[in-house]
Amino acid sequence: MYLPVVLAVAGAFFGFENPFVRFPPLVLLLPAALAHIGAQARDGRGAFRRGYLAGVLSAALPLYWTALPVHDYGGLNWILAIPCPVLISLVLGLYPALFCLVMFWATRTLRPLSAGLFAGLFWAGMELARGALLTGFPWLTLASAFSPWPFAIACAGLLGAYGLSGLYAAAASLCALGLRRDSFGALAESVGLSLFALLACAGWYLLAHPAPSAGQANISIIQGNVDQSQKWDKSFQDEIVGRYLRLSEEDIAEHKPDLVIWPETALPFFYEPTVPDDHLSRSIKGLVRKTGTALLVGGPAEGKQGGKTVLYNRAYLLNPPEAGMSYYDKMHLVPFGEYVPFGQYLTFIGKLVEGVGDFVPGDSAAPLRRGNLAMGVLICYEAIFPDLAQKRVDAGANILVNLSNDAWYGRSSAPRQHLDLAVLRAVEQGVWLIRATNTGISAAIDPAGRVITPTSLFVAASANYPQVGLAAGHTFFHRWYGLITVAIAAGSLMFAVLVWLGARGAKKSY
Repeated sequence: MYLPVVLAVAGAFFGFENPFVRFPPLVLLLPAALAHIGAQARDGRGAFRRGYLAGVLSAALPLYWTALPVHDYGGLNWILAIPCPVLISLVLGLYPALFCLVMFWATRTLRPLSAGLFAGLFWAGMELARGALLTGFPWLTLASAFSPWPFAIACAGLLGAYGLSGLYAAAASLCALGLRRDSFGALAESVGLSLFALLACAGWYLLAHPAPSAGQANISIIQGNVDQSQKWDKSFQDEIVGRYLRLSEEDIAEHKPDLVIWPETALPFFYEPTVPDDHLSRSIKGLVRKTGTALLVGGPAEGKQGGKTVLYNRAYLLNPPEAGMSYYDKMHLVPFGEYVPFGQYLTFIGKLVEGVGDFVPGDSAAPLRRGNLAMGVLICYEAIFPDLAQKRVDAGANILVNLSNDAWYGRSSAPRQHLDLAVLRAVEQGVWLIRATNTGISAAIDPAGRVITPTSLFVAASANYPQVGLAAGHTFFHRWYGLITVAIAAGSLMFAVLVWLGARGAKKSY
């Protein structure tokens, strides 16, 4: 009876990045098993209950790494830290549970072919909701499991990651519902297999016909590999800044880049270019002036809001010859990491990880500009949200830059899972995405989703990308983003209501 639950959990764990072995197509066992659970349930309550069990376990195991930062840097002992993945999954598990319930209704009112196609639409709507509700957490989207295979995610440029997830969920659900051995089941299974083939063929075609670029830029990344326990210790400030300066000077001397990028909060101090005796700020400005190379670097910043001093998670762009500054402030903050939601009421709760303090969000998605470069900046987990990348490109960005610090998660699966999601942003928008991290994985991602020369974890390194293309146009997904999003949201909700009403009517007539 619980074999579908086991298959769903195994598919999620081995389909997404994990510490053992990964095979992306295995993730399709997740929607297939959930569709089977809904179809075979005796009643709606049983479908929801078994779907919830599968959903909680299939989220908790791939998210095991969420226990690491709250233990290593939040001061919680393992007894309190280990349940963190389960607590998160108790919320995330509600979405698969609802999917199973809706599939229970759908299979009572629709033929397998219609039910399987609807499953894909509802799955896309489910991922869309998960990215928006409760500040959003669109981690482990189905499409991200296929990020290592560019041909398998190429269609994200047409329908976005959520739409692509829906197509994969539809194909998997059709195959699962096709297990019913009659002509209707055989038709559903045939359509499901054909949909897989269509996605693969379309992916190869799109890879073979890349969009033209409007120019190129020479960009270098510096990965400092700073121990998180030392980052905010003032006694290490000179050493940390000195390491970044040394690596940058060596890279500039060898590659002559147009731009050098340091990761999120690479500056372990408040950059204040107007303070004359601030030797750390002077050294940063000195690098830009001496080399004539622009520098994009993350660091904390102070500002005023309502007469009070507030903190921002900022990306500074320093342009030569005089290191003139523009900046972007992070707009989507990490709850309980960078701020405490409803902190004025939940005064007994503190942040789960250390840092310089509670941040406030910025309010502008405008790109940072240097010559023909227009950089849409995504700081840390902002790269997991399709709408944030959409806003950057809509504001005029011709490349995306993701500054991150994944040191919190050690040698776990989190850095690769994070990278997989960033890959989808490049494909959706049809732009290069440059990812600079403190401890890895740093890389350049081309518009086809190919990860170019990634760095290793926990090494100090530099990487140069001399032919980063600048976007000349927009993808189908970017142009029709609003319509696609509304269609997924409204369509999934409308059909869920219709199958519910149909199931109620069928029960009454029975």
